[in-house]
Amino acid sequence: MAEKVDRLTRVNALLKRELAEAFERDLLVPSGMLVSVTEVKVSVDLRNATVYVSIFGGKASDREKIMHELAADRAGIQARVGRNLAFKHTPVLDFRLDTRTEKGDRVLELLQQAEEEEKRRNE
Repeated sequence: MAEKVDRLTRVNALLKRELAEAFERDLLVPSGMLVSVTEVKVSVDLRNATVYVSIFGGKASDREKIMHELAADRAGIQARVGRNLAFKHTPVLDFRLDTRTEKGDRVLELLQQAEEEEKRRNE
């Protein structure tokens, strides 16, 4: 069982690195925006992979457009990744927007506001 987990971990890391390089090379991103692969989760049978993507900067409509482009070019991205990694079967990619960083930033912002309000009350 540990061997399967190690293999999945290696495949996740390989896919993450290769997808990040593919995005940097091939994805047209508006100026001031950054697209990052935050996590890849490959299924146990290696047939499917969920790719979590963070998009920084830009408007919500820009982020939606990028996610749409990723979904539309899924087969092409998958083919390029498959050629570069030479897997027997390249997992079917499913791109998902990762909002964990945005949520974390929002929590930190709220904590900072609460701290500032507390300081004003104590003055």
